[in-house]
Amino acid sequence: MDTRLSLPRCPLLVLLCTVAALSGTRSPLAAAGRSCADTRQVYAEKGYGTDTAPLTQISGEHLRLCPQDYTCCSSQMEETLALQSERDFLRAIEDNSQFLLTTFTQRHRRFDEFFRELIDLSEKSMNQMFTKTYGRLFTQNAHVFQELFVELRRYYSGGSVSLAEVLSDFWSRLVERVFSLVNPQYQFSEDYLECVSKHAEQLQPFGDVPRKLRVQVSRAFIAARALSQGLATGRDIVNKATKLTADSECVRGLMRQWYCPLCRGMPFLRPCHSLCLNVMKGCLANQADLDTEWNNFIDALYQVSEKLEGPFNMELAADSISVKVSEAIMNMQENSVTISTKVFQGCGSPRPAPGRSKRSPKESGGNRRPFRTYTPEEKPTTAAGTNLDRLVTELKERLRPMRGFWVSLPHTICNDEKMAADVTNEDRCWNGQTRGRYLPDVTGDGLVSQINNPEVEVDIARPDVRTRQLIMELRVVTNKLRHAQSGQDMDFMDSEEGSGSGGGDHGERYNDDWPGYGPHSPPYNKPPRNPASSPAKPPRVRERNGSKWNRNSGHGRVRSASSGLTSSLVSLLSLPFMVTVAPMWR
Repeated sequence: MDTRLSLPRCPLLVLLCTVAALSGTRSPLAAAGRSCADTRQVYAEKGYGTDTAPLTQISGEHLRLCPQDYTCCSSQMEETLALQSERDFLRAIEDNSQFLLTTFTQRHRRFDEFFRELIDLSEKSMNQMFTKTYGRLFTQNAHVFQELFVELRRYYSGGSVSLAEVLSDFWSRLVERVFSLVNPQYQFSEDYLECVSKHAEQLQPFGDVPRKLRVQVSRAFIAARALSQGLATGRDIVNKATKLTADSECVRGLMRQWYCPLCRGMPFLRPCHSLCLNVMKGCLANQADLDTEWNNFIDALYQVSEKLEGPFNMELAADSISVKVSEAIMNMQENSVTISTKVFQGCGSPRPAPGRSKRSPKESGGNRRPFRTYTPEEKPTTAAGTNLDRLVTELKERLRPMRGFWVSLPHTICNDEKMAADVTNEDRCWNGQTRGRYLPDVTGDGLVSQINNPEVEVDIARPDVRTRQLIMELRVVTNKLRHAQSGQDMDFMDSEEGSGSGGGDHGERYNDDWPGYGPHSPPYNKPPRNPASSPAKPPRVRERNGSKWNRNSGHGRVRSASSGLTSSLVSLLSLPFMVTVAPMWR
């Protein structure tokens, strides 16, 4: 009887087993008994203990992040792997942004060293040549140039310094000293020399040289400082943007794509490419919003670097300081008779110097030595072991691939074969539930586009505060870089009517300053001085009735042009890199 009752059941059991085999599904019994050896091995290779790891698959009702099917993960394993997925995500961001961080850090250091050494070499070369030629006479008056270079360094380093004011003050001090030296038969009071400097713009004792030097030095220094600051800002922004934390929704998505296959006993199955993109776009939604301002910033850096390579060349500007000053002194010496006559008419007749016979300005400068030309070997050519063209070329090569970095970051991560399956492998990848094709569409870029992200729930109504701050920082530095392209310094635009530190002479180019650019010299309009940084000076024009500027020639402390400190200045300032005037007292 038992035999007869059991016989009909055998065909039924065989039928069920056959159907199950043909359908490709696993019975709960078979699933529960599947080995977790591969999962345990991979888990142990990551440095975790396998004490809580099941030997065979168990029911997944305890899982919070992965599908609650039969699993090889305990609750503790799931929590551990969730933290691991966050670390993997942050490491991927760090690895893929290392190019940016390294470029900005290294380029900033190299440009900064180069620009600072250019300034040092410009001053050092001048000191060496002047000391060699004039010895003690130069060393007694070296502070005149030292003050100029101190201010130039302070400006480049980010100090609140107006280059227009620095150069204006330099020329004012210079005209007082040189005027005394071309008229050694007189002694001049402080008030008298102040009268001379106040009317220097009207007299133009140095010709057009002060304007040319101001334009060339200002444009170069503004661009150099803007580039250096821009590279430093880029470094800081990358540092801040990549130091992020993944919220709970992001971690859920990361865990589901990277480690839920491990819990299902398929540790070598990679997430589908589109699944990875949706997870990354959800986790990096705020970073993608940097894209527009980031691209503007990279473009502005590129354009400023091109300016430094061309018309705003810092090497030429640093080399030109001595040349331009020498030209200015030369011009004043050649026109000393006319200039002195106008000054005597305007400021009054000075007192004769004690122990000197009164001589005319023409006689006082009649024994000058001929001008001297210096060889190129005496002039500085490079700094920091490189040159500007090479630095700019290297920088531009590294800037090009930086555009679109934040928007392309999800693609960069998901294109890594360790992070996701190849885009062509659509049917043999992890789709979030099992092995198979991933059907949802890939979302767009940025915070707003994540409203329908199927993998990461993102609150599009709450933008990240830190990201908004970075966007503002990018806008500020980009604006500075764009103004620097026109020779304008934003820090002084209000006080100097948009001219920056001498950058308002739009379109001015000089053959002797920038080879390859044609001459173009529009009418020069000197920007007004900053009233907050210097006391107001009286108008530099004579009265209509023809009265003199200032006849107070005998008041104040008297300075004699025959003193050693003052008499040696003309030799200091008359020496160019290429052409120089010999000392008038020899």
